[in-house]
Amino acid sequence: MELTLTIGLAGMVLILFAFIMIEFRKWRAEMLAYDAFNFAGGGLLVLYAYFIKSWPFLFLNLVWMIVAFRDVIIDLKRERKKHRAHIGHKRKR
Repeated sequence: MELTLTIGLAGMVLILFAFIMIEFRKWRAEMLAYDAFNFAGGGLLVLYAYFIKSWPFLFLNLVWMIVAFRDVIIDLKRERKKHRAHIGHKRKR
């Protein structure tokens, strides 16, 4: 299989998997996994769109990737804050 097609298929699978996990209520939209899959999938689809010179598709997935990256940062900050609160709780004992 051609590398370009493989990249496109991998990006598609990541985004569809995240969507399916949300639809079947296995993941929540606030979860790091959901946002990470969307970020990675969007990034692969940006590469794919660049290789096939599909500028509208590239722009769509670039925006998708940027929003997902913002959400990954928010998720990581929330996890870090939760972790610090948990550590602080242990020290008070």
